[in-house]
Amino acid sequence: MKFLSLVAVLVLEQVWPLHKDNSLRLLFDRYARFLEGQFDGGEYRHGVIAWVLAVVPAVAATFAVHRLLDGVNPFAGLLWSMAVLYFTMGFRQFSHDYGEIQQALKASDLAAARERLGKWRGESASEFGTGEVARVAIEQGLLASHRHVFGTIAWFLALGPAGAVLYRACAVLADNWGARAAPRSGEFGRFAARAFFWLDWVPVRLSAATFGVAGDFEDAVYCWRTQAAAWVPRSDGILLAAGGGALGARLGDTLHQYGGLHYRPAMGIGEEADADTMTSAVGLIWRSLVLWMFVVLLVTVAYALG
Repeated sequence: MKFLSLVAVLVLEQVWPLHKDNSLRLLFDRYARFLEGQFDGGEYRHGVIAWVLAVVPAVAATFAVHRLLDGVNPFAGLLWSMAVLYFTMGFRQFSHDYGEIQQALKASDLAAARERLGKWRGESASEFGTGEVARVAIEQGLLASHRHVFGTIAWFLALGPAGAVLYRACAVLADNWGARAAPRSGEFGRFAARAFFWLDWVPVRLSAATFGVAGDFEDAVYCWRTQAAAWVPRSDGILLAAGGGALGARLGDTLHQYGGLHYRPAMGIGEEADADTMTSAVGLIWRSLVLWMFVVLLVTVAYALG
């Protein structure tokens, strides 16, 4: 059933893509802001309480509905799994921005590429050169593919629809309250960041390993071992180092930003990224997905045969 749910949602999303700012996501964001406003007293325990109130009801409700529907009719349980996956997973939640940047670079329209990248990442890219735009876009694409696809799939396979909701809810709270929101959230957001770090520990490494298998395995492993620790947060460094090594492209590195040079550790190995490298990155992500689906299919068949 899980394999069928994944295949159905991947096809459905290509036909009817869900916007990243869909109503359900916006509703959860408003609820998270409400909890932050009510509980943020600047202490760690306040963040724990708010996190529990944000995550546990959503996960428990998803699990209860799935058990109820699956008990009534397995097909109803399948439809519920598909609905949950549709709202928690998807390439199209980030591929539109990525594709527009790629098209602008191919048309030599650097200004348009900078503008689209800046809107996507929420930070100005007005001083980036062509290689910098391509490099950062690939980084965003690799990280988003893990967050929106591979990480969600991993927890869906582990815990069913409730696992997908758990992962996505924790990812959103980590962004809103955790390390990426510092110093605004302070102690309040520390638990959200820590919870997602441990929840994502295995999926991050599975995604990085898959990038290696789907690309240049030797370079991916080398970059992972020698470069990932220099990036903050390290989990992103693992994905970028392995992804850059698998692609044979340089990621990370210094950017022209805020009127000067913004230092970042070098990730990956090879030539400067460009629009063609962006095409290769898309191929790497799709090959990785096919590999995951093949493994899930094998496990499903083996389980069915006993």
